[in-house]
Amino acid sequence: MTRLERKHSLATRVFHWVNAPILFVMIWSGLLIYWANDVYQVRLGGRTLIRFFPDLFYRWLRLDHRLAEGMAWHFTFMWLFALNGALYVAYTLASGKWRYLLPNRHTLAEAWQVVRHDLGLRREPLPRRKFNGAQRLAYTGVVAMGAASLVTGLAIYKPVQLAWITALLGGYEAARLGHFALAIGYVLFFVVHLAQVVRAGWNNFRAMVIGVELASDEEAPYERVGEREAVARA
Repeated sequence: MTRLERKHSLATRVFHWVNAPILFVMIWSGLLIYWANDVYQVRLGGRTLIRFFPDLFYRWLRLDHRLAEGMAWHFTFMWLFALNGALYVAYTLASGKWRYLLPNRHTLAEAWQVVRHDLGLRREPLPRRKFNGAQRLAYTGVVAMGAASLVTGLAIYKPVQLAWITALLGGYEAARLGHFALAIGYVLFFVVHLAQVVRAGWNNFRAMVIGVELASDEEAPYERVGEREAVARA
């Protein structure tokens, strides 16, 4: 027999789904801006080996010669990105859900077991968690990336007015490189995240849509699992 078990609150789902299109617009508009000063590449002996985005990429996606448009979109959605992130962090702290998300002393070991399981090197099923060790690291990390994106973005958006932030980050070029690296990190996170969603199946996806998932009667509820582990570690 199976039962419906609540996994994600309405607030968590709203923050998640609101953030997805916002971050998409931020990355897309960031590419429009980056086109105007496409400086990052791998060079050897004065010869360019790899450019991150060749001209064909810009023409194919029609991203060239749209600097003003990109800046308008980017600087508008920047505030929505910051507001949604701040509200999510405030909700997580106020509701106590940070206990499920922040890494603890068991997280690294559990994350390694998750990696082994996903690679087919571990046959035993993973312990039942709302968020396993790998997810704790990933979700906490992406929140930290959001804060870093905001700080580095402000440093290159207003390098004179916010000169002290720019200086703390090592200067304008260092802040811009950090901002670019974070954008690449978001893309990599999306790829892995979507792959994990597909791998986990419809039950996991449904939980982020309607908040509940199917669980068998043999599986203990999430709260009971957490209580049992807390007792075992005490």
